[in-house]
Amino acid sequence: MGLMLETIGFTAGVLGIVAWIPQVRTVWVEKKHEGVSLPTFAIVALALALWMTYGIIDGSPSIIYSNAAALLMILSVFIGVVKLRRDG
Repeated sequence: MGLMLETIGFTAGVLGIVAWIPQVRTVWVEKKHEGVSLPTFAIVALALALWMTYGIIDGSPSIIYSNAAALLMILSVFIGVVKLRRDG
């Protein structure tokens, strides 16, 4: 049961990460930031950090790695938007 749960967790995590790729591409490749709410991204980043902390406490690699990777995606978008708004 444990392996099946971790497999489901990792699969969900990969899908969650893939879902952010278009946003990262829009910000970093197309240099567009319109419509991105930085407060919303900050809240999502905090939620991911808390889920990652939960995964560490619970000892769940799928929760830890999935949320860490998603957090990196969110932070990438956040940093890209801040940079574009500052420079442009």
